[in-house]
Amino acid sequence: MNKKGYLFDFDGTLVDTMEGFADIAGEIMNKNYPEISFDIARRKYLETSGVPFHQQLEIIFPSGKNNAAMSEEFEERKKEGFFKSKFEIDVKKCINGLRDRGDLAGISSNNFQTLIEEFVEKENLEFDIIMGYVNEEFQKGKDHFDHFLDKYGMDRNDLTFVGDSMKDAEKALNNNLKFIGVTGFFKEKDFKEIMKDAVVVDSVEEILSI
Repeated sequence: MNKKGYLFDFDGTLVDTMEGFADIAGEIMNKNYPEISFDIARRKYLETSGVPFHQQLEIIFPSGKNNAAMSEEFEERKKEGFFKSKFEIDVKKCINGLRDRGDLAGISSNNFQTLIEEFVEKENLEFDIIMGYVNEEFQKGKDHFDHFLDKYGMDRNDLTFVGDSMKDAEKALNNNLKFIGVTGFFKEKDFKEIMKDAVVVDSVEEILSI
């Protein structure tokens, strides 16, 4: 009766990949649009993070003729660094701790489903459910949240989304979910601008004591 569900964003929340991804994105955007400096392009990537890169490009360069090619290059280049990353000890303690006490812990990511599954298998950390980007009809946000609630027969009030971006906070707000923000590029004041009642932590391990 008291079981709770926690869905975690992946990149930047569970795995420290965002800095490397931002470097790649900045290089690609600067190469295709030399009038935009690497630093500005990198910042724009981080500011719009929380949705798939091809959607970020549409935000930054609406209907840009190079968007498809840039997205393809990004997805290919990011793989090498992605699989060199790992779950840090605080993440393992958090996920294992939640599941040990009877709660559900899952992943809701806009990274590709197959990549997330391969990464989790490599790291040998168990989650109750793994949801990645499959297509426009099944991606992070309402699609994932509704699927989780239906699968486990849980009430919306018992589900918390954990993420590190403004887009993550917006997705929680728009779907009437509790939200925990993990600091990094965005700080507590940023999350509070989206959700005044958002809980903000510096490490996901803190979630166990909330």
